Amino acid sequence: MFDNKTRVLLILSQEALDRARVFAGKATTRLKRAVSLQMVLRAFIDEGLKRDGDRAIVGNVEAQVRAVREIRSRSGPGRGGPAGGRRVARSRRSARP
Repeated sequence: MFDNKTRVLLILSQEALDRARVFAGKATTRLKRAVSLQMVLRAFIDEGLKRDGDRAIVGNVEAQVRAVREIRSRSGPGRGGPAGGRRVARSRRSARP
């Protein structure tokens, strides 16, 4: 199941994390087996990706895009870090001698 693993940093609101924890608790009770928060989040992502054109998911993504745009617009031009707020590609390789 996990032959090809990748690590991801996921930032969630406290409310979303709490709801996922409640779900994990209910699943643990129902299945009579330990269900971790990581299992629940993986399942949510898998199921969400299966619902490709679902209006609720697209609406949620749209709300997140608007929130990020609002946060970035408040910081003003040139305040978002290098290159005037644009991301700069960095190599993971160390400098060669």
